[in-house]
Amino acid sequence: ALTIGELLEDEQLQMMPNPRPFDGYVEKPVRVSSTALVHFQRNRYSVPTEYAHRVVSLRLYPFELVVIAEGEEIARHARSFERDQTFYDWRHYISLLERKPGALRNGAPFRDMPEPLLELQRQLLKHSGGDRVMVQVLVAVTLHGLEAVLVAVELALQAGRVSADHVFNVLARLKEEAVPAPPLA
Repeated sequence: ALTIGELLEDEQLQMMPNPRPFDGYVEKPVRVSSTALVHFQRNRYSVPTEYAHRVVSLRLYPFELVVIAEGEEIARHARSFERDQTFYDWRHYISLLERKPGALRNGAPFRDMPEPLLELQRQLLKHSGGDRVMVQVLVAVTLHGLEAVLVAVELALQAGRVSADHVFNVLARLKEEAVPAPPLA
């Protein structure tokens, strides 16, 4: 008589290798609203504004939603089982701000920005044209990444200088430090 371990070993020799892990999701087409939101189970989830009015694919996983357009992932959100909630990713709306900087003042998606950006926004909006300056800083997130911009904004706030130029100067210095200097010959 064979033991369970011996039977398992014998069976494993006869099994085919699994080419890749199973990616278990349900996929359905959804139309993006004019406000760059997809609706699912009475909740709304943001996608980048350039996909407004288009049909995209919504992949439903047990704990998250992934939005796909033209074979590429364009948004990912934790899945909510509450009702009548709206989940924004403020980065999805940066391209809209380039055309309509005033949307920054009362825009719901921008309430969830990291605290250094919110503080910079509070200080900049005290001055005329502050919304346009804030938009320049947010556009820098798409070019340099969120972490680098947050560091630059924090340093600018600590220095007491709230201007896009100061943030960009700090960003440039951070990039120079990140790139090692060429060796001296």
